[in-house]
Amino acid sequence: MLLRHIKYLLAVAEHQNFTRAAEALHVSQPTLSQQIRQMEEGLGVALLDRSGRTVRTTDAGDAYLAYARRALQDLEAGRRAVHDVQDLSRGRLRLAFTPTFSSYLVGPLVERFGASHPGLTLSVSEMTQDAMEAALAEDGVDLGIAFAGARAEEIESRPLFLERLGAVVGRGHPLAGTACLTPERLEREPLALLGAGFATRVHIDAYFRAHGVAPRIALEANSTSAIAEIVRRGRVATILPEAIARAHPELLAVALQPAPAPRMVALLSRRGAYHGAAARAFAELALSLADDAWRAALIPQSI
Repeated sequence: MLLRHIKYLLAVAEHQNFTRAAEALHVSQPTLSQQIRQMEEGLGVALLDRSGRTVRTTDAGDAYLAYARRALQDLEAGRRAVHDVQDLSRGRLRLAFTPTFSSYLVGPLVERFGASHPGLTLSVSEMTQDAMEAALAEDGVDLGIAFAGARAEEIESRPLFLERLGAVVGRGHPLAGTACLTPERLEREPLALLGAGFATRVHIDAYFRAHGVAPRIALEANSTSAIAEIVRRGRVATILPEAIARAHPELLAVALQPAPAPRMVALLSRRGAYHGAAARAFAELALSLADDAWRAALIPQSI
């Protein structure tokens, strides 16, 4: 059995069509069909159902594909292991993070990591936690920064630090300088919040429900950076990690009373995955965030 056969089978299963799969693989359709037939003959079972308008995997094909995908992931990890340079003079790290960290954590972390390892290439992606867990499981990224409590069994979660949410306003907002706010008082203010698909928004919605409050949502966005830019102009308020306000001089944090439950920020990875030298070095840097003094030094505090 050749690696080529597995790639061909995966392509047909994905496209559910021999012609489109052949085009994607840049091979002729007869060649593709012949290779799949050889594979089925070698296994002694039909992997594809060709009787309908679309090509579908049989029950045997479904069972085989699960192992085939895993084999390709392991082979790709093996390829990275061969090229891994232990002295970190070169290499690549694929990092994912949820939007809540784009405005205060990722920048300082990436800057510190890049300064220590200038020969490495860092690929950074912002995505929801569900998308991140899927990408980790499929070997699409090496590490993720999100929240503890991953839903997928194959995802390993290592705690970093507690993140606390609070109300955030611009310096020109009527609530600027307020010592604290109740959820009932905040109910009267127009809010800019992350979209409903994000973990931070789920946490905020649960907080309002627990206090019987229906917030006035004036704007939804898929980026905390966009929300911070809008809020700093003074028309709307938001609920975001208090660290975002500390890292941006034009924003002010206002404590919520009672406070939303803090959340554990975590470093996510695929359980049992191969981690190259770059991933191990970044994990060491990220795990040092558990030290409060070091985290305060990493993330500048605005005046």
